[in-house]
Amino acid sequence: MSKRNSQSSKTAARERLREERERQAKRAKTRRQIIVAASVVAVLAAAGGIGYAVVQANKPTGWDAAKSKPLVKPANTTGSDGTTVVIGKSTAKKTLTVYEDPRCPICAQFEETVGSTVKKDIDDGKIKLHYVGATFLDQNLPGVGSKNALSALGAALNVSPEAFLEYRSAMYSTKWHPDEQDDKFKDDSYLLQIADTVPALKGNAAFQKAVKDGTYDRWALEESKIFNKDGIQGTPTLKMDGKTLTGPDGKNPPMNVADFNKALDAAMKG
Repeated sequence: MSKRNSQSSKTAARERLREERERQAKRAKTRRQIIVAASVVAVLAAAGGIGYAVVQANKPTGWDAAKSKPLVKPANTTGSDGTTVVIGKSTAKKTLTVYEDPRCPICAQFEETVGSTVKKDIDDGKIKLHYVGATFLDQNLPGVGSKNALSALGAALNVSPEAFLEYRSAMYSTKWHPDEQDDKFKDDSYLLQIADTVPALKGNAAFQKAVKDGTYDRWALEESKIFNKDGIQGTPTLKMDGKTLTGPDGKNPPMNVADFNKALDAAMKG
């Protein structure tokens, strides 16, 4: 009796042990399945995150992105890309082409000394001004101020030719034009400060929005291609009927009123 009960107890114990082991094995299998599934999700999430990060890292930004922006042509321009900027009376028989880079210190000097004379000749109907904006100093110095200032000039041109001329003159003034190594024109806030000195631009919400949004960034890039296409070597460069206007040395632009008038009068007769 005692022996039989002992055997039964052992058998029951082994059965309970077997059942417990089966339960543990099932729990362990379930845990492994959960861990594997979680790991797969984590790997996929990580891969997705890395993929997204790679895509974001490779997306063009700033002025690289501007290359694929829609081209918005400023008002008061002509040409397929809106890159022909001619200002003056239609009755003017001659056109003076001026190549300028906003960051160019010599352009600033020219505008400060000769700019008012050029403006008077435009207002009097003596000449039309064909403006060509360049941005080569951004590559040489480097920076982005030339491109940003040219884009802002596009926004001013969209307001009116007069606003464009006044804004351009203000940019080149001794008060606002920075040293060429100082890329101040990269900051929209600085460009808007300058614009506040121009009556047509001060408090002009549409103009301010265009500057902040970079509405004419793509236009500035297209405009600046003309400088390279025309094979110009430096700024400022003045041309009339394909001939370069120079000062007494025959090489550099006329940098005072007397030399400018002499060069212009000779070109007008040519």
